[in-house]
Amino acid sequence: MTDILWTRPADVTHATLLLAHGAGAAMDSSFMTRLAAALADSGVAVARFEFPYMAARRTGGKKTPPPKADLLVGAFQTAVQQVSAEAEGTFLIGGKSMGGRVAAMLAGSASLPGRVKGVVCVGYPFHPTGKADVWRLEPLEQSRRPVLITQGERDPFGSQAELAAVSLPEHVSLTYLEDGNHDLGPRGQSPATWDGNIRAAAAAVAAFARQLP
Repeated sequence: MTDILWTRPADVTHATLLLAHGAGAAMDSSFMTRLAAALADSGVAVARFEFPYMAARRTGGKKTPPPKADLLVGAFQTAVQQVSAEAEGTFLIGGKSMGGRVAAMLAGSASLPGRVKGVVCVGYPFHPTGKADVWRLEPLEQSRRPVLITQGERDPFGSQAELAAVSLPEHVSLTYLEDGNHDLGPRGQSPATWDGNIRAAAAAVAAFARQLP
C-alpha cells in the first residue's frame, strides 16, 4: 500500500488534491510541504504520495534516477484508487513538475475514474531544460479533464516568453507566478516572494476546483 501524507484544512474542505512530487525531491520536501500548507489554507486537502523509486530511497534503496514518466502512470492510478474514498469535495490529481506530467498522462486514459474532475500541474516541464525545441505537449493535449498549470514566469522548463509562441488546448489554463523559477521562487531583487507565489498558486488551484462541475 502506498504511504499517503495528508494535509487537511482546519475548517471546510472544498476539494482534495492527490499530489505527486517532482523527479528529484520527496513528498516531504520544503516546497511540497509549503505548497500543501498553502492549499490547506485555501480549503484544499492535499494527499501526497511517492512513486516507488522515491519511496525506495527511504529504506536504503539505491538512489536511482526516475524511470520514464509513462512508466509511473500505473503507480499514480494505484494512489488514486487508494485515496478516492477519503477525498472530500472536488477530487483533483496533479503534481510538481514530473508528477504533474504523469498526472496529465493518467488523465488521458479512459481508466481514470469519473470521480476525478481536473488536473493540477505546478511547474509543468514543457521541455527539458536547455532544449526548447523538444516540447512535451501531448499529455496536455490528450487529457480528458480540464488542466490548470501554475508556472513561474522564468521557469527554465517553459518560461512565459517561450510559451507565448505555443498554442494550448482550450481545456488547459495557465497561471503565471511573478518572476518565479521552476519552484516558483523569484529573484532576490523582485518585489515578489516565494511564499507569496506559493500562496497565489494555491489560490489558483482553489478557484479552479470551484469552477469545475
